[in-house]
Amino acid sequence: MSDKIAVVGVGKLGLCFALNLEKAGFEVWGIESNPEYLEQLQLRTFSSVEPEVNALLIESENIHFTSDIECISNQSVQDIFIMVATPSLDDGGYDHTQVNRVADRLRSIADGKQRHIYIGCTTMPGYCSELGEELETSGYTVSYNPEFIAQGSIVRDQIYPDQVLIGEANEEVGDRLQSIYETLVQNEPVYCRMDPLSAEIAKLATNCFLTTKISFANSIGDLAVKAGANADKILAAVGADSRIGSKYLGYGFGFGGPCFPRDNRALGKFAKQQDYPLRLSEATDRVNDEHYQFQLNHYLKNFDESDEIVFDGVAYKKGTSQITESQQLRLALGLVKAGRKVRILDSQEVLDQIASQYPDVFQLQADGSLHEVTE
Repeated sequence: MSDKIAVVGVGKLGLCFALNLEKAGFEVWGIESNPEYLEQLQLRTFSSVEPEVNALLIESENIHFTSDIECISNQSVQDIFIMVATPSLDDGGYDHTQVNRVADRLRSIADGKQRHIYIGCTTMPGYCSELGEELETSGYTVSYNPEFIAQGSIVRDQIYPDQVLIGEANEEVGDRLQSIYETLVQNEPVYCRMDPLSAEIAKLATNCFLTTKISFANSIGDLAVKAGANADKILAAVGADSRIGSKYLGYGFGFGGPCFPRDNRALGKFAKQQDYPLRLSEATDRVNDEHYQFQLNHYLKNFDESDEIVFDGVAYKKGTSQITESQQLRLALGLVKAGRKVRILDSQEVLDQIASQYPDVFQLQADGSLHEVTE
């Protein structure tokens, strides 16, 4: 293992990882293509809502932010983490365009030395092995190493992981990657090592199980409400069984955010490609939609038309500013379409997003001031 590491793509996830690596004692090159954002990182003027990031950035001394990927060869960096975006496609798969673009650049600076690529962004099963075959002649190995983090606690999640998933190109590379994590982490996680294809499936399957658990909890909760029973006490009893556990078993809004819905869809797409449809994955999405409809009907039934309905936060998760596939926001929009008045309390960053995407729809309140949403 070298003490030099490159992180290609220092966005929300990559920046946290690069800063954690630097704090752990590595010399890090953070490679970023967005000029304005890059300058903010270089000047240490970038400000993040993610806990601990701002302090780590200001305190960092051994991290170099650059747009020049040739620093990898110039600085003899052997370990390269790729953390660029892999947006969802309309068919449920992932768009690997940005990863492919990085791979092409790495191929162009190949100098005959052996280097190791670790892909940290979510990919479709089979992609990493295919890319590994393409880059092998250029001196690169390709392994899969996704993160299991939640927005609002990324820094902590990276250094206190439950597990480290390693889809290793070979055993030697797996040992190398594990040694990096043994320096980085501050606990004793389970190291789950396997081939890249198995690791890609494991990443999707982990999040899909969580969506299934959330949907189950909401289904039981809806049933309890319908029958006049106590949803919270029922689910607390179910979660008290050690075989089940209480995490992700609360009654509330459906699953949303930037990971769960798309990972569920991606696993479903891959399963169909293998001629083995995952009925449970399909049912989980349907249950999430049915739960939304149940909640919408419940609000419409229990609030008078003249009532103002207040949402205390519509980010998909408390403590974040992410509204991607937020079920809270979906419900708020459904209520407005049904003719109800909705007020949203949230951070200014969230409210600005809502004002931009849904002008003249809600009333917003931030820092105690109520105002109409305008463009």
